[in-house]
Amino acid sequence: MYQDVIGVLGGMGSYATLHFFGELLNAFPAAKEWDRPRILIDNRCTMPSRVLAVLEGKQRAQLVEELSDSVRSLLKAGATKIILACNTSHCFLEDIYQNVPDAQGKIISIIDACCREIAAAGEKEVALIASEGTIRSGVFEKALANYGVTIRVPENEQYLMQRELIEAVKQDHITPDVVRRFIQLVSSFSTNALILGCTEFPVLYSHVPADIFNHLRIYDPLMSAIRVLQKECR
Repeated sequence: MYQDVIGVLGGMGSYATLHFFGELLNAFPAAKEWDRPRILIDNRCTMPSRVLAVLEGKQRAQLVEELSDSVRSLLKAGATKIILACNTSHCFLEDIYQNVPDAQGKIISIIDACCREIAAAGEKEVALIASEGTIRSGVFEKALANYGVTIRVPENEQYLMQRELIEAVKQDHITPDVVRRFIQLVSSFSTNALILGCTEFPVLYSHVPADIFNHLRIYDPLMSAIRVLQKECR
């Protein structure tokens, strides 16, 4: 029986969190339910936009307080390891630590976990598809620069397509056309490795036929964090 309790700060968006929960269950197979670690999920879908907080500073203080409040609540409920199920939310990690010092060492950064795997694989260049907030913040670029890995990001004219694809997942409106456009977006890069840097993108990726991207090495930050949990949970 696991002693560690996994806390998930989700709702950013809800269907991405639902997908992540399924991946967590698959990562800890068990003959009996009680052989899995306990998982706490705060699906806090009412928070202000992380992207607008990064780009315009809109409701930034409120967002940081709500992120901090959820982390605090997960800790109080017994979480020993916490995942923020949103890449852009990691732009506010230092603010969260200032508000909730006890969270230090308990939040597993999905950004750092992914970048460590990319470096360990010997990648020299990787493409990134992500929310505009994540891209503009440079959170992946800064982390990968420590390993000498360069990043290619979408062109400005592709941001609208990305926003529409992300919103399609948030509204659970994944149609064949949405999947086709996702394939088109990914195929626009000539690199051999790509980061699914928004938690909605792994949901779309799960709808793509297996042989479409078999030439690509795909990095999903949430799956990177799951592999950390598999190693560290006791």
